[in-house]
Amino acid sequence: MTARAVFAVSLLLVVPQFAPAAEVAPPYAVTEDVVYGRRAGLALTLDVIEPKKPNGAGVIVFVSAGYRSDRELMPLAHRASAAFLDRGYTVFAVLHGSQPKFTLPEIVEDAHRAVRYVRHHAKRFGIDPDRIGASGGSAGGHLALMVGCAGRAGNPNAKDPVERERSGVGAVACFFPPTDLLELEGRATGTFAAPFDVRELDARTGMYERVSSERRRELGRELSPLTHASKCSAPAFVMHGDKDNLVPIEQSRALVTKLQKCGTACELVVKLGAGHFWLGIEKDVPVLADWFDKHLATQRHPVR
Repeated sequence: MTARAVFAVSLLLVVPQFAPAAEVAPPYAVTEDVVYGRRAGLALTLDVIEPKKPNGAGVIVFVSAGYRSDRELMPLAHRASAAFLDRGYTVFAVLHGSQPKFTLPEIVEDAHRAVRYVRHHAKRFGIDPDRIGASGGSAGGHLALMVGCAGRAGNPNAKDPVERERSGVGAVACFFPPTDLLELEGRATGTFAAPFDVRELDARTGMYERVSSERRRELGRELSPLTHASKCSAPAFVMHGDKDNLVPIEQSRALVTKLQKCGTACELVVKLGAGHFWLGIEKDVPVLADWFDKHLATQRHPVR
């Protein structure tokens, strides 16, 4: 093993997950910078975008480009959400703790926290807590699959009522996600390896030290949606280009194959000749909305 984490991968070399599209119309009600949690004394925020005719379900969109997540990406996320809003979904555009300040284990924790927060405040947002979906592209797709395949039970003894909620979702629809971080070992370079440079507090030295190779492999498995894919996973739709040199399409094929063997509803749509991201990708978002229409119209899948 190299000093780079075993799961340091090219998935970090991602462009913004959605291409610019026409401004959403008609205008939707937007509440910006809702605080859903805190990390290292910093606020974790999301935007709530409300449709004209709510259908009672919600879609969490993880706004992430190479695990960088900031307000500069929000206009793209808002425009790309038009297809969901037009179907009546309330959209929650989530910003997570951004690399290089924060590592992937912390970022995945933020994703779970966002789902718990939305579910806890479902009545306030006018949605059914059991009809929540998750979406995103590349890094955002990975986070969506983590809450879809590895949703966690709430802690009934937590002082924070948000932490008593489950973090699973009822359906996932995403673009070109990494699913097996161990398989993608060694593809990231330079600053793109930062989210995977995991350090943990060493009781002996009192310092934050790089984790061992064994611990890196453990985290690589733990943070891979493929590891958690099971009959309990949320129905998952993935669209992936067959010429993707950053996150190979085999990543999505492996996940869908495992879900199929488990009897979980899933689908892979291959974009012929497409790489990691393609022009006109915003035109494919309605297909993701179709998946949510199918699996969130009524709650058919038990949410973990």
